[in-house]
Amino acid sequence: MSCTNMQIKSWGKKGSSYTVEKAKISAIQLFALMFMFEMGTSLVISHGIDAKRDAWLAIFIGMCEAIILFFIYYFLFRQYPDLPLTGYAKKAFGKYLGWVIGLLYIFYFLYTTIHNIRSFGELLLSSTMTETPLLALIILFVLVICYVLYLGIEVLARTAEVFIVVLLFMGFTGNFLVFVSGNVDLHNLQPFLEYGWKPILTTAFLETSNFPFGQMVAFMMLLPYLNRPGLLKKVWLSALISSGLALSWTAGLNIAVLGVEEVERSTFALLSTIGKVNLFEFIQRLDAIVVFTLLITVFFKASIFFYCTLIGIVDLFKLKNYQQIILPVGCILVFGSMVLASNFTEHIEEGRYFDRYIAPYFHIIIPLLMLIVILIRNRFKKKAN
Repeated sequence: MSCTNMQIKSWGKKGSSYTVEKAKISAIQLFALMFMFEMGTSLVISHGIDAKRDAWLAIFIGMCEAIILFFIYYFLFRQYPDLPLTGYAKKAFGKYLGWVIGLLYIFYFLYTTIHNIRSFGELLLSSTMTETPLLALIILFVLVICYVLYLGIEVLARTAEVFIVVLLFMGFTGNFLVFVSGNVDLHNLQPFLEYGWKPILTTAFLETSNFPFGQMVAFMMLLPYLNRPGLLKKVWLSALISSGLALSWTAGLNIAVLGVEEVERSTFALLSTIGKVNLFEFIQRLDAIVVFTLLITVFFKASIFFYCTLIGIVDLFKLKNYQQIILPVGCILVFGSMVLASNFTEHIEEGRYFDRYIAPYFHIIIPLLMLIVILIRNRFKKKAN
């Protein structure tokens, strides 16, 4: 069946089906998408380093906060299992205010897609393709994403099933080589709680809970595709906890190998960690493992945010299908990625500001307001009956 034939024209209301695309995602596919989404760029950069040696703990606490957020999302999903997040907004806040909030989410998804694409281009530019124009890297990357999404979300989900195996194999291989190379010094992680709990909790609340864990709010746009909704809680929490532990482990490993001072100075800490591997003067220069890992994780993260942007536009503007806007929005991604920042340092600082002070509105405040409004409405309905 062709992708065009898979498209139908109307959006469902509560009790009907989600109708942008006749696609179904299995629980395993959703887990794979979520796990690689969470890895994204956060696996490679110096994530949570504001907490110094306790960055790993700040990431772990951020994961625990995200578990609380999940139950807010899960409540909303149970109320409207056949609608996307933009649909929840209209149900909770009414047609007009809900439409505006849905539009804000589209801008949020679009900006985050642009940010991830620029991060990918900068890593390739600084690590392996130093003579390649940034624009060429970004155009090629966006074209690949556009092609896969044109084929449909099922194709992306099936691809995730394959690549998560590749990702895990490279992860275990990289960790093994780092340990046997003798570069790990656990004393670099001491003293524990050197600066107390304040920097840890501040980093957890302002940074790690939002990036990357809070970004899983994007999957609220995809949940109507899940073929077994009853497994959502198990899948979401499994992906959240496993990815959180992996990121926490990676942060600790980077500090143990490089020391906290070098991690703070390093643009891509994992790249520096892998670069220390040198076995028998033969196994070395393993930067390709990190680059290929980032290629996989950022591809899926950017694709999911891009897809959420597309189906959000289809929902709000009542379009027939999302394929007709893939290339125009793709051009916006290329342009936005190039003008987002003048250099990589500015790009990182803008991202940190957005994650700390703007993203919480989309991850926490708006979903929490939806929850409160729906609870109040349900209570009045019960009294009326």
